[in-house]
Amino acid sequence: MSAKLHPYLNFRDNARQAMEFYQSVFGGKLNVGTFKELNAAQDPGEEDLVMHASLEGDNGIEFFAADMPERMHYAPGNNFSMSLSGDDEALLTGWFDKLSEGGNVTMPLQKAVWGDTFGMLVDRFGVNWLVNIGPASQS
Repeated sequence: MSAKLHPYLNFRDNARQAMEFYQSVFGGKLNVGTFKELNAAQDPGEEDLVMHASLEGDNGIEFFAADMPERMHYAPGNNFSMSLSGDDEALLTGWFDKLSEGGNVTMPLQKAVWGDTFGMLVDRFGVNWLVNIGPASQS
């Protein structure tokens, strides 16, 4: 048996739009289920909210998301970061650029003290991203 770590993002009323945006960045298959579809709505106002969304992006990217109903506490972007790392400079730089559209680059991609290229940004949905590009693998 194996285990995977999947970051789980919480939003307030815009999980579907956020996940569609991330699908446009990472490609892959997006599955979205609403509170109504999953028989979990406790209030008519939350029926169309996303109870669970999963993105199985290209290149091994996988994560989940949901809308937080009004009855649940929601604090955007202050308790997690999404971290992308690898050695494909073109791919990671492209993702960094796409994620920064409409957002805020807090540290441009640049040489870091540990020798890799590193950058940080907050995307247009308030999600913090870290991108680390290491040296290309020698095969």
